Amino acid sequence: MRKTLAVLCCAVLLFPFFLTLSACKSARAKDEYAITAEYFPDEGRLQADMSVSAVNTSANVLSELKFALYPNAYREGAKYKPVSDLFSSACYYDGASYGGIRIDSLSGGEWRVCGEDENILAVSLAKPLYPDERAAVSLSFTLTLSKNHHRLGIGKNAVNLAHFYPVLCNLTDGGYTEYRVTDCGDPFVSAGADYKVSMTVPEDYTLVHGGEASIVTENGKTTYNIVAKDVRDVAFVLGRDFKCESMQAGGVQVEYFFQSDEDPKSTLATAAAALAFFSETFSPYPKERYVVAETDFVFGGMEYSAFAVVSNGLRKSERTDAVVHETAHQWWYYAVGSNQVEESWQDEGLSEYSVALFYGAHPEYGQSYRDRVALAERSYRSYFSVYTQLGGADTRMSRPLDTFKGEYEYRSLAYDKGVVLFDKLREGAGERKFFSALKKYAGRYSGQQATRADLVGCFEDVGAHTEGLFSSFLDGLCVI
Repeated sequence: MRKTLAVLCCAVLLFPFFLTLSACKSARAKDEYAITAEYFPDEGRLQADMSVSAVNTSANVLSELKFALYPNAYREGAKYKPVSDLFSSACYYDGASYGGIRIDSLSGGEWRVCGEDENILAVSLAKPLYPDERAAVSLSFTLTLSKNHHRLGIGKNAVNLAHFYPVLCNLTDGGYTEYRVTDCGDPFVSAGADYKVSMTVPEDYTLVHGGEASIVTENGKTTYNIVAKDVRDVAFVLGRDFKCESMQAGGVQVEYFFQSDEDPKSTLATAAAALAFFSETFSPYPKERYVVAETDFVFGGMEYSAFAVVSNGLRKSERTDAVVHETAHQWWYYAVGSNQVEESWQDEGLSEYSVALFYGAHPEYGQSYRDRVALAERSYRSYFSVYTQLGGADTRMSRPLDTFKGEYEYRSLAYDKGVVLFDKLREGAGERKFFSALKKYAGRYSGQQATRADLVGCFEDVGAHTEGLFSSFLDGLCVI
């Protein structure tokens, strides 16, 4: 996610949705979701039925399934909120507003809502689920949306629908990991899954998404029937009065949906240029379509597979930054996944560094590679100076999101220090080895979740012995 602020201070959803990693299929068996939903704007309510075929990809026998209930972070009385006090007034534009998700019925096992903050749906299975076996669950739920400019809510101009349904928790050999919502970063870790979504909205609404859909309109309503394979989640932006500009970039259809952008052709051209550049620099873009949407969002933008959103409150230069950054996430999130909760630098730092690479290759935007690296270094040093005077700066990049003191510390470490890290890697490894390692990383882990060790290993494989450099940055040992 790009943390440029739309309404407040510094440079510090939803959304759309993702289609297939068809060109980079994972060998792992995938969970399967089928969702039928309808949005009722007068009530701010989504009514849905969902069935899930969950596969046990771990080496252990499971007795239950666990789903993350991200919408409950928006409910009244939530212990952990999705936005900090600093940005709350900009996010909740009409004052306090609450939402949440209610499970109306469920078949396939005994169920309960639990977790640190009513953020987990646990389903006890009638019989043990062995490795590689599947379990089926069907449920109905009601989603109530609050008025906010965040990933999930009703904005002044559009509705953002991201992480709006029960999502299977990340499964490892250690079991399901119950991550809670944090007010900085992107607290979502999901493996690839296959989706079939049927979303019905009022006829005068446009549903913006990143996939291919058949569309049926009748009786004042429009239904979008979408199939999305091997994606990390599905999300949408919907609302009235959306317009669209499109163009081709290296055989890819690039589309930009907007409501108020005064120079949409320029925004579209930036998205297309970034897509073409990253395709050449890292690996070919795996889809035939890439979509960017303008929406109400308190931060600069947010990434999804084959889709990105940018805030309608950005100045032109900020919008350009956000579009390039979110497009870079099509490689460092959509194609190559990582643990955004435990190692947020791995996708954010690399995406922000990719912005510097883009500007270095496109001087017409008025910035250079060295300008961007110098800006990141100054920003990080400023953070270090301030926090040292306040009693000490924790300079570790490799740590969970809930250990960051706020957006400023998070951005300084995951983004700014991340840019400096990759610049030093390039300097130490040399041009040929550096870009060879990133190409290897993009190709080897497409459709998978890569670890810190996987990224380091790609540099080692090309003869760039950089493990010490990685460790000094990630573990907070170096002084910049």
